[in-house]
Amino acid sequence: MDEILSKTPQESQVITRYIVMPDHANHYGTAFGGVIMSWIDMVAVMVAQRHCGKESVTASVDRLTFITPINVGDHVVLKGSVNYAGKSSMEIGVQVTKEDPYNNKVVRATTAYLTFVALDANKRPSQVPRLLPQTSDETRRFENAKIRIESMRELSKKLKLKD
Repeated sequence: MDEILSKTPQESQVITRYIVMPDHANHYGTAFGGVIMSWIDMVAVMVAQRHCGKESVTASVDRLTFITPINVGDHVVLKGSVNYAGKSSMEIGVQVTKEDPYNNKVVRATTAYLTFVALDANKRPSQVPRLLPQTSDETRRFENAKIRIESMRELSKKLKLKD
């Protein structure tokens, strides 16, 4: 088996921009949550693929928080990075901000945490590179991801006992 490499979050980070058009919006003039969710998923899969260099699939959307509405005409910036890498899975964090193009006001609009699994040529889970956080912010996200992962494991065990 090939030696598993290590990568920093910066090496696989993805930043992209959209403008909210009327066809992205509901009757209130704000972006449909599903549109924002699809943009988040696209950014997250690109981050996962860049990190592991393999096909990656969404295993779960672990948390998605809509903080403030995004209006038609707003510029939307999505920043995604790997927060944590396990054996074959990766937690990807995506931060969504909205920008008013006329006054440059920037507001955090949405945050999301997704889990992706790397696949080998036979579509089976495949090992991913270890994550090497470099900055204090990357280390904080890494440590917070470990807490989220452990909490999800504990919750999953509790829910299975009640089924």
